[in-house]
Amino acid sequence: MIAGGHVILADSHGVGKTSLAKALAGCIDWGKRSSPLMEHFSRIQCTVDLLPQDILGYNRLNSEKMVFNKGPIFSHFVLCDEINLLTPKTQGSFFQAMEEQTVSIEGKTFKLEAPFFIISTMNLKGVHLFPLPAPQLDRFMIQISLGYPDAETEIEIVKRHGRGDSWENYGPVVGAKDILAWKDAVDEVPIHDDIVSYIVNLVRSTRSHPDIAVPGSPRSGIKLSRMARALSLLRGEDFVSPETVKEIFYPVMNHRIILHDTTLSIEKVLSNILASVPVDQKHRRLNRR
Repeated sequence: MIAGGHVILADSHGVGKTSLAKALAGCIDWGKRSSPLMEHFSRIQCTVDLLPQDILGYNRLNSEKMVFNKGPIFSHFVLCDEINLLTPKTQGSFFQAMEEQTVSIEGKTFKLEAPFFIISTMNLKGVHLFPLPAPQLDRFMIQISLGYPDAETEIEIVKRHGRGDSWENYGPVVGAKDILAWKDAVDEVPIHDDIVSYIVNLVRSTRSHPDIAVPGSPRSGIKLSRMARALSLLRGEDFVSPETVKEIFYPVMNHRIILHDTTLSIEKVLSNILASVPVDQKHRRLNRR
C-alpha cells in the first residue's frame, strides 16, 4: 500500500485470501471522511453478470436532473473478491482507476483521492473463470499466494476462527495519515544507479529468454523499484540492496510473464534469470561499508 501499488492474492478456495484483505482494511483508522465522494472501504463481490457501471457508477435521471450514483470504486480501500469471475469487459473498467487514479464516466473525470488501494482475490481453479488481460495484470504491483498452512498453524486457525467472536478484538492500529506519510517517505529512500541498472537488466532479460512469450514491460521495472524502496523503508534501511531486489523479484514479476509452454514453472524461469544477471560488485562493497 505504501509503495503505491495494488495486490492480487491468487490461491485456492478457503485459504484465507478474503480474510487477509478484510483484516488489512480493518487495521486502518480512516478518521473522518476527507471527501463526500470517497468511502473508506468497499467490497466488490465479483460475478459473471456484473457490468462496468456496477463498479464505476452511472448517471440517472432524478426529477428532471441527472444525478451521479458512484460505484464501489470510489473508496480508499477496495476489496475486489474473486476478480477472475468478471468478464473481460467488466475487468477493463479497472484500467484507468488503477493506473491514473481517476474514473471517467460520460465525459466527466473524477479523481480518486489518496490513499487508493485495490486488493483482489483470484481463484486459481474453478468454473466460469476469465483470465485477466495482460494490461490489467501489469497494473498490479505484486501477486502473492498464501498456500496451505502447516499442521500447527492450521490447528490454531481452526481454534480461533471456529468461534463466532473470532474478530471481536480486532481493530485499527495505524492511521490513514500515517500511511500517506510513509508513502511520501518511500520517495526519499535512495536507490543507487547500479541498482537501477540491475533492475533494468533483470526486466530486459525476460525479453530475450527463449521460454518467455510475453516479457516484462518498462512498467515492471518501475514497480520493482518502487516495491524495493518501500520494503527497505519498512525495514529501517537507508538504501536499496541487491538482496532486496532479488527477494521481491518473483512476486513483482510472476503475473506479468507468460510462457510459451504453460507446463513450465514461472518460478524456475525467473530464478534462472536472477542467476544469470550479475550484480555490480562495486555496489556490493559500498553496501558493506
